[in-house]
Amino acid sequence: MEIATYILVPFILFALTGYKVMNEYERGVRFRLGNYSGVVNPGLRYIIPMIDTMQRVDLRVKAVDVPSQDAMTKDNVSVNVNAVLYYKVSDAKNVIIEVEDFKFAISQLAQTTMRDIVGETTLDRLLSERESVSLRIKEIVDKASDPWGIKVNSVELKDILLPSDMKRVIAKEAEAEREKRAVIIKAEGETIASVNLSKAAKTLAGNKGALHLRTLQTLNDIASDQNNTIVFALPLEILESFQGKKK
Repeated sequence: MEIATYILVPFILFALTGYKVMNEYERGVRFRLGNYSGVVNPGLRYIIPMIDTMQRVDLRVKAVDVPSQDAMTKDNVSVNVNAVLYYKVSDAKNVIIEVEDFKFAISQLAQTTMRDIVGETTLDRLLSERESVSLRIKEIVDKASDPWGIKVNSVELKDILLPSDMKRVIAKEAEAEREKRAVIIKAEGETIASVNLSKAAKTLAGNKGALHLRTLQTLNDIASDQNNTIVFALPLEILESFQGKKK
């Protein structure tokens, strides 16, 4: 009896080791004697010891930091680009059977694709249309990794580093552009001001006494500052009016 107990208890304990708890965000890929035998779903599951083996697969979205890559743009400018890639496993079976190390594979694929796309893009487009470049990288990586059972959610370019001499050139170009806009705005303002002054002159010339009122208003404004010396010239209209009365 004791011998049977010594044999039975270890056997029961060994059999109980086959119970596995799978989380909701996990799937298990089961192999029986080396052959694929199905996907293990969440919950309490039993794996036959020494006969079945199982590899867990996390289905949550993962972020991969794509290392900085030196690339040459279409217009022969050297840039250093890095990005972040978001993906998730869509097929647990393929991600284990079709590729050896899917995490390493997706990272390498993202690096090479990013270099290729940067090489097809000019510097101006790379800087101004970052979202469209990221979308292009995402489409290529997603299509290439689809047989592996991976779904790419998005790719975001983080930093685009330029050589120091190119930064100076871009800064000078931006400064010249700002100066051009300032000259244009000033010229437009002077044009509008001249039109308004012309209208005001016509209005003053067409109303008797308007010019005198304007002169008196100007004198009042000048008189508010006691440091000014005012040399006042009488308008010809006033002198002519005095001459008319004298006659």
